[in-house]
Amino acid sequence: MIVVGVLSCVAALTALACLAVSANQKRQANTLIYGASAAICGVGLACALAALYSGAASTVILPLGLPWLGMHFRVDALAAAFLCVVNVGGVAASVFALGYGRHEAAPQRVLPFFPAFLAAMNLVVIADDAFTFLLSWELMSLMSWALVISHDRTAENMRAGLIYIVMASFGTLALLLAFGILAGPDGLYAFSSMRAHGLNSNYTMIVMLLTLIGAGSKAGIFPLHTWLPLAHPAAPSHASALMSGVMTKVAVYAFIRIVFDLLGPIDWRLAMIVIGVGAVTALMGVLYALMQHDLKRLLAYHTVENIGIIFVGLGLALAFRANGLAAAAALAATAALFHVFNHSLFKSLLFFGAGAVQTATGERDMDHLGGLIHTMPRTAIAFLVGAAAISALPPLNGFASEWLTFQAVFLSSTFPQWGLRLLAPAAGALLALSAALAAACFVKAFGISFLGRARSNAAQNAKETDKASLTAMLGLAAACGFAGIFPGLFTNLLAPATQFLTTSRMPVQAMAAPWTPLLPVAASHNSYSGFVIATCLVIATALTASVVRAFANNATRRSAAWDCGYPEASPTTQYTAGSFAQPIRRVFATIAFRAREQVTMPAPTDTGAAQFLLTLRDPAWDFLYTPIGRSVDFLADHFNRFQFLTIRRYLGLVFLTLVFLLTVLVLWA
Repeated sequence: MIVVGVLSCVAALTALACLAVSANQKRQANTLIYGASAAICGVGLACALAALYSGAASTVILPLGLPWLGMHFRVDALAAAFLCVVNVGGVAASVFALGYGRHEAAPQRVLPFFPAFLAAMNLVVIADDAFTFLLSWELMSLMSWALVISHDRTAENMRAGLIYIVMASFGTLALLLAFGILAGPDGLYAFSSMRAHGLNSNYTMIVMLLTLIGAGSKAGIFPLHTWLPLAHPAAPSHASALMSGVMTKVAVYAFIRIVFDLLGPIDWRLAMIVIGVGAVTALMGVLYALMQHDLKRLLAYHTVENIGIIFVGLGLALAFRANGLAAAAALAATAALFHVFNHSLFKSLLFFGAGAVQTATGERDMDHLGGLIHTMPRTAIAFLVGAAAISALPPLNGFASEWLTFQAVFLSSTFPQWGLRLLAPAAGALLALSAALAAACFVKAFGISFLGRARSNAAQNAKETDKASLTAMLGLAAACGFAGIFPGLFTNLLAPATQFLTTSRMPVQAMAAPWTPLLPVAASHNSYSGFVIATCLVIATALTASVVRAFANNATRRSAAWDCGYPEASPTTQYTAGSFAQPIRRVFATIAFRAREQVTMPAPTDTGAAQFLLTLRDPAWDFLYTPIGRSVDFLADHFNRFQFLTIRRYLGLVFLTLVFLLTVLVLWA
C-alpha cells in the first residue's frame, strides 16, 4: 500500500536523524545525511504521485499511541497533493545542502534535525486521527525550532527562537481545542469518526476560527505572522527554504483538512472571514517586504503575501461550495492548491539564492551587495527566474496560479449574497495591488543585489557558489518555467484533490498538443496558454536581437560612462534599497506602519555628516502583542505572591478550589 511506503520513508528519515547524532563529527557526514535525505524524499514523492494517479485512498492503523485508539495513517488525494509539495521541497533542499552544508560552522547542530523535520512534515500530512496529528505537529514545530536556534551565538536568533516556540505552542493549543470540539463528548479522535458523526452548527464557527488561528499562526496570516520574519532568516538557508516553502504549506493543509473535510458544510458568512483575512494578509505582507533591507527578511515577508493569496482562493472555494456552485468552487480550490505548489518552488529557489549570496559575501543587507551578476552569473539567473515567478510574470508558474485565482474572483457575480458580491471583487483588487507591489519589490531585490556596482569589498570579491547548490537552484528554476508553460498538466494532476474537496473538478485540460490553452471553466470563458506566450517571447527576443545585430553601428566608440553627474564612478551614486522604496513608503507606510523620517542636516559651515533616521512600527506588535505582554507581566507580578504563602493558606486555597469545582459540576449537571 502507498501509505506503508510513505511510513517507510518516515522511518528511514527518523533512522537517518539518529545516525546523524553519532556521525556528525565525521568528514563525510554532510554528504551521507543530505544525500540519503534526497533519495528518501524522492521515494516519498514517487509514492505521492502514485496516489494522485490512482485516486484511491489507503489506510493503516499501528498499535501505538493511545491504547484504545492506535495511530491512524491515511493517504488520500488531498494528502498525496501535499506529500508532493513536502517531498519536492525535501529533495531540492537536500541537494542544495550538499554544497551549502559544507560552510556550516556547527553542522552537528543542523544535521540531526534536518531529516527529522522532513519526517515530521510527512507525518502531519498522513495522520488520520487527532492524537497522531497533534503529536506530529508538535514534532514538526520542535524540529524547526531547533533549526532556527542552530546559530545560537547570536542574540537575535535566540529571540527569534523564543518568539517562534511561543507562537507555535499557541497555535497547537488552538488546534487542540478545535479537535476537542470535533471529537465531542464520546472522544471520537479518529478523523473517520469525526466525518461520520458531524458537528452541531452552533460549534462550526468556533472550530473554524480556532483552526484559522492554529493553522494560520503557523502559515503566517496577518496578524499572526510576527514570528515568521524573525525565524526564517535565523535558520540556515536550506532550512529556511523548507520552513517558508514547505512548512507553511503543511499549515495550509491543516486548515484544508479540518475546514473542508472534517468540519463539513459551513455557512457563507464564515467564508467571508477567510477571504477578508487572506486579502489583508497579502497586502500587508508585500508592504512589509518593500520596507526591508535584509534579503532573507524580505523573502520571509513575501511568504506572508503568498499565504494571503492562497487563503483568498480557499475562502472563495468555501463560499462557492456553500452556495452549491461546484464548478466555481473547483476552480478556486485548484487555484489555491496550484499556488501552494508553485510557491513552494519559487520561494525555495529564492531562499537558496539568498543563501548562496550570504555564503559568498557574508552579507544579507542589500545595501552591502551589488554587482553580483558579474561574479555570480548563474546564481543571478536562477534568482531572476524566481523573482519573475513570484512577481507573477508570464510564462512562469506564479502567473498561472494567480491568473486562476483572478478567474475565480471574476465569477463572484454568481454569488446570491451581496456581501460576497462586494467582498470578492474588493479582495481581487487588493490581490492586484499586491501583485504590482511584489513586482516593484523584486525589481528592488534583484536590482540592488545583483546589478550596478559592488557596494562592498565582500560583494566585489564574491565567487560563484558550488555545483550542488547550483543544481538545486537551476532545477527549481526549470520547474518554475515548466509549471508555467504547461499548467494544464498540474491542474489535471490536482483534479482528484479538488474533487475530494468540492465534489467537482476543473475541465480536463487536453495535453495532446502543448499549445492547448488552459480553460478554467469552459471554452466560452478566458483561457491561458503558457506555451504560446513562451513561444512568442522567444520569437520576439530572437527578432529583436537579429534586428539590433543587423543595423547596429559597428564602429567602436569610447566615452566616460554616465555617472549621475558625479566625476568618479562610486557605488554611493547608486540607488539604495531604502531610496528605491521611499516613494512607496511615503504613500503606504505612513498609514500602515506609522513610518517617521528624521533628517539632521549640519550647518553650512559644519563638516559633519548628515543623518537620516527612519522608524517603522509593526501594528501587530503595538496593538496585539505588546498589550498581551504587559498583561502577562502584570498578572505574573501579582500571582508571584502566591509562592510565599504559609501552609495553612495553601490548604485554604486547595479547599476553596475544591468547593468551587464541585459547585461548577453541580450547576453543569
